[in-house]
Amino acid sequence: MLTQQEYLALDATAMSSGLRNGDFTPSELIASAIAQAHKVNPAINALTSECYERAQRHAIEKGRTRDSHSAVAGLPFLIKDLSPLAGLLQSNGSRIYEGFIATQSAAIVQEYLNAGLIVLGKTNTPEFGLTLTTEPVANGATHNPWNPDYSTGGSSGGAAAAVAAGIVPVAHATDGGGSIRIPAACCGLFGLKPSRGLTSIENELGDCWSGMSVGHVVSRSVRDSALFLDVIRLKKAKLFPKPATPVQFAIGMDAPLGSLNIALQIQHPFGEPIDSECLQALEDTAQLCESLGHHVEPVKHPADYKAATGAMNSLVCIHTYQNVKRRLDELGTDIDTANLETSTRQMAQMGARYSATDYLQARDTLNAAAAEMQTFHARYDVLLSPVLTKTTARLGWLNMNASDLNEYGSRYRSYSGFTALYNGTGQPSASLPMHSDANGLPVGVMATAAWGGDALLLQFARQLEEARPWPLFAPIAVSG
Repeated sequence: MLTQQEYLALDATAMSSGLRNGDFTPSELIASAIAQAHKVNPAINALTSECYERAQRHAIEKGRTRDSHSAVAGLPFLIKDLSPLAGLLQSNGSRIYEGFIATQSAAIVQEYLNAGLIVLGKTNTPEFGLTLTTEPVANGATHNPWNPDYSTGGSSGGAAAAVAAGIVPVAHATDGGGSIRIPAACCGLFGLKPSRGLTSIENELGDCWSGMSVGHVVSRSVRDSALFLDVIRLKKAKLFPKPATPVQFAIGMDAPLGSLNIALQIQHPFGEPIDSECLQALEDTAQLCESLGHHVEPVKHPADYKAATGAMNSLVCIHTYQNVKRRLDELGTDIDTANLETSTRQMAQMGARYSATDYLQARDTLNAAAAEMQTFHARYDVLLSPVLTKTTARLGWLNMNASDLNEYGSRYRSYSGFTALYNGTGQPSASLPMHSDANGLPVGVMATAAWGGDALLLQFARQLEEARPWPLFAPIAVSG
């Protein structure tokens, strides 16, 4: 019988190997995952809904059939509550979806199901994934497993909390402006936002926010991220061009990397101050890179962040209006009176005012930024920067329902600024848990590569992980 300590010691890759070797069964893994959820979720509020009985039935079926068509078959998994799973509650972090049951699974969710993953439930997210912390009115705040007084980041905060607290080794996440990388940084995980066009498109989100939002996972290990990227990568291009990729990301990560030209960005694109501990994490990582034989060079801003950010804000508002209006039409109500969080309502109202010309101009601006970054990466293999300008925020610091949203907007801008550009340009970008602050909370460092450079980025991250291993989970996972 698999003990809880043995379960927590396993990443997804090790679980896969153990299933193949007959060391344990899918039912044992699912039982351990459910037990861990019962233990820690009351304290962290990572899950919005569960389907444990269904998961147990699927685990028994997997044990009987011994599926071998997928390396992840039989592993426990969680789905972010922005992506529908047929038959399960779908809240989108919003009160306007109270009681809504999805009738069809999202494309990426269906890929996970087809691969044989066993879903335990859905993870918490801010309303429509629109902010940097996971504190929705609809489902309540998710608490950081490292310290419950602090945020998990957003919008994949529930997923990151669940992984950091040991419920599952890997959980589905999405990133439209930093929503994989920021929670990974706050919760001490590895979080890769893949290249645009590499993975499944979420059509129900307006073609993934015009290609800015990408689905993947948060994970404890780099190799798990590569393993799951193999599960969901597209075989052929769909809405967006598909970059060339290796046959398998999970193979060859440990091959010699060679010496890389690494750019170091130590200034905020909008001139905001950066906390000393975030800078220390970046500088320590740069020194580690040099010790591994890479060349590190400080650089100024590689692209027009101001223009790109403005364009992205326009597109997010447009798509927020589109997504909100779809539901409000079903309910027979309007934006002005709907039970929405204040910032969501304002973003949707702004989106309603934009024209088709505004939309096309925003797309053109992001295409120009992508061209700038392509030129930049002709010289530099990887760009290192902070993920956030400050160490992890306390719960309540970012309030989407504040009476004065000017303060919320100011705090939002001062806290972020580095991640969103690469959603606009479509590049792969990852957060690595390279440091801890004075409060014992993780601090992430971001690494970004050229569009299609996912394999290189995974190799690089794997090299840093081996050179300076990070904790597998927060202390809450083993306490009590």
